[in-house]
Amino acid sequence: MHRYGVREVEKLLRLPRSTIRALIEAGFVCPARGPRNAWLFSFQDLIVLRTAQALAAAKVAPKRITRSMKELRRQLPESMPLSGLSIGAEGERVVVREGARRWQAESGQYLLAFEGDPARGALSVMERKKEDWFERALELEEKDPQGAIDAYQRAIAADPKLLDAHVNRGWLLHEAGRVEEAERAYRDGIQACGEDATLLYNLGVLLVDTGRKDEAAQAYEGALRARPAFADCHYNLALLCEELGRPREAIRHMARYRRLTGARPD
Repeated sequence: MHRYGVREVEKLLRLPRSTIRALIEAGFVCPARGPRNAWLFSFQDLIVLRTAQALAAAKVAPKRITRSMKELRRQLPESMPLSGLSIGAEGERVVVREGARRWQAESGQYLLAFEGDPARGALSVMERKKEDWFERALELEEKDPQGAIDAYQRAIAADPKLLDAHVNRGWLLHEAGRVEEAERAYRDGIQACGEDATLLYNLGVLLVDTGRKDEAAQAYEGALRARPAFADCHYNLALLCEELGRPREAIRHMARYRRLTGARPD
């Protein structure tokens, strides 16, 4: 079964990373873990993520969303069917169409549809928005990272508070080994958007990579103040506290990570 990385999910569903992370933390999906502890999503996860986000945006009660997602996940195929798959709303019901098959999953009313391309095994949103610099940057990330960095900068120029453009630009610069520029990108994002957990977490990762461990701990702690249930941040901070000779804090953060994720002690 094919698994999708976070960046694939961003591009396929047009969902920013902060939204993906929030839906995971809310318990709507539980992605697998791959190399370097990276999230790996199934086809079912993609459907549930986008549907849950749409219901949340429509202000459906969280408990109702959870029930709906459980039922939807139970009926979804494990991969893109050859006949194609679409999900849409009819009145107050979520209607799923798989070729000639048509079935319903309990849900609240919302306006959303998915379109599957069986020839490419891809998933895309049927309702398309006018292309902007952020979307262009997402499309360029794999084939032209520098073009993506420039496009994110243009998106930021148009909207300085565009959080995910700051996050993604910093990440691309870090991946390219341009750590000084990446650090500046994250700090500019924090100045423009406030102490966002993802920006502070990514800054912490960068500071660890450059050997500035005390500063990294401060960045991780700031991320946890902004988002106390940030499991990955608790994990990283636990390892870092152990290296810094702060065993009690290391134990506390690792215990918190295990409670949030259900991970068992080694």
